[in-house]
Amino acid sequence: MCQAVEQSVRERGGKPLCLLQLQLDWFLEVGEVEKMASEDITKLAESLAKAQVGGGQLSFKGKSLKLNTAEDAKEVSKEIEEFDGLEALRLEGNTVGVEAAKVIAKALEKKAELKRCHWSDMFTGRLRSEIPFALTALGEALITAGSQLVELDLSDNAFGPDGVRGFEALLKSPACFTLQELKLNNCGMGIGGGKILAAALKECHRKSSAVGKPLSLKVFVAGRNRLENDGATALAEAFGLIGTLEEVHMPQNGINHPGITALAQAFAANPLLRVINLNDNTFTEKGAVAMAGTLKTLRQVEVINFGDCLVRSKGAITIAEAVKEGLPKLKELNLSFCEIKRDAALTIAEATEDKSELEKLDLNGNALGEEGCEQLQEILEGFNMADVLGSLSDDEGEDEEDEDDEGEDEEDEDDEGEDEEEEQQQLQERGQGEQESLPSKKILDSHDSTPVSPPPPPVDVATFLAFPSPEKLLRLGPKCSVLIAQQTDTSDTEKVVMALLKISSVFKDETTVKTAVHETTDALMRKAFISATFNSDAFITSLLIHMGLLKSEEKVKAVPSLYGPLMTLNHMVQQDYFPKSLAPVLLAFVTKPNRALDSCSFARHMLLQTLHQL
Repeated sequence: MCQAVEQSVRERGGKPLCLLQLQLDWFLEVGEVEKMASEDITKLAESLAKAQVGGGQLSFKGKSLKLNTAEDAKEVSKEIEEFDGLEALRLEGNTVGVEAAKVIAKALEKKAELKRCHWSDMFTGRLRSEIPFALTALGEALITAGSQLVELDLSDNAFGPDGVRGFEALLKSPACFTLQELKLNNCGMGIGGGKILAAALKECHRKSSAVGKPLSLKVFVAGRNRLENDGATALAEAFGLIGTLEEVHMPQNGINHPGITALAQAFAANPLLRVINLNDNTFTEKGAVAMAGTLKTLRQVEVINFGDCLVRSKGAITIAEAVKEGLPKLKELNLSFCEIKRDAALTIAEATEDKSELEKLDLNGNALGEEGCEQLQEILEGFNMADVLGSLSDDEGEDEEDEDDEGEDEEDEDDEGEDEEEEQQQLQERGQGEQESLPSKKILDSHDSTPVSPPPPPVDVATFLAFPSPEKLLRLGPKCSVLIAQQTDTSDTEKVVMALLKISSVFKDETTVKTAVHETTDALMRKAFISATFNSDAFITSLLIHMGLLKSEEKVKAVPSLYGPLMTLNHMVQQDYFPKSLAPVLLAFVTKPNRALDSCSFARHMLLQTLHQL
């Protein structure tokens, strides 16, 4: 009889699981199976078959369902409704429209037991404007149900800042007072989305604390979101309040030392931190010093990933001091591709002497030289830790120390320049009201002999194109679009391509910068495309070459980042001046696999989505 039950379950594609499995086991144990009627066996088998996976989890993962309408979602909705004790719902690898989301949401309104929402990659091909409405419907359902979420994963959904608005109310609600894991990897949130998210987390913490159950978030994942300094700083404030984080993953976010410093201060307030992943941001010495100070105070850290973070030698030495003085449970340390020289790398190795739990030390891609690599291995062999050292196959070779010092000094000067520009921008944003309340220059002169810093020098088109930055573009004034178009020879496709790439390189999600980039692009490209002498085919060919998407017989250095160009193209192809005949060419090359596109999947997705709709 037992075989009959198991066979019946298999025929329905299910597996005997959970409570139903325990019921079957009980029947077997007490010998009741022999007494069960065949119809009872059938019912039990059907119940077991419906329980597709264990732990109260219902999965539609990777089924490539295209749920556009309410009708399309009926079957999914029915399965959700009929699934008793639903604790986890997997919708990854499908595409859900607004109307379909509303139907699924209706089914979720009665699922108070739901704790885990695995909803990554569930809006493939959707308009960015659709996603917030779908997320809002699903979030409202969870609030109505009285769910108490433990995990929310919305990674790999290109919803941008507006998408964060779609689940903002959910994050602030009692449904998220119990949240432990929040995963938002590769969502294109930008600075704006980061700020909205941070405010929602702070509000959640405030409300949950008021009822005696403060938010105890343990895992936060938000890599590849272009949060930059402002977004990271806003989130750091939330982290400092929460204080329970165990894992933070924020790689590839364009964060420089001000944002890194803010995060370091927040990490100090989270003594349970075990994993810190800030790969592919930019520390420099200032950020490294701040982070090293925090690391000295943390006792639970097991994994540190600062690879490709431009820590450099001075920064690496400060981190080595932190390793030597603290971090008793350290298992992995990644400082690969950080422009670290031999002596600093050896200092790091020496600092690991007492780290008995260390399993991996990654110093690949630095500048140790052959002799330095050998010395590194010898040090670790002396500690009987040779097996923890990762590959050094991409070592850049040893450079002259003078060059290193000069390079670091230049980097420090660049950092100071960035600080000055940020301060100038903040002063400008304060407005005329505050300026009127400042003391006059005469009063300042009579009390303070310190010379007043001169205003930033005026910017012309040539200066912007030579050294482009968002600040310089804005300082060109309201006529920047006209000025650049006027001073660019549109009969020369190469000059047009270079001007476009310089303009698009400063693209940011901030409204003022984005608007300036769009307006300047429109003025330049409208003038070019309406010109009878402009060769559109030559333009698109040259553009693809400079973006690294098309090979050239001549050696051409591709632009370092495609995010700005892709986001600018996404705007450009929708304008009336853009020849629709070029769209298929762009589509073919942006669709084709290319490493240069991997780090900007959000921008790539946005452009592909637009091109498909043309």
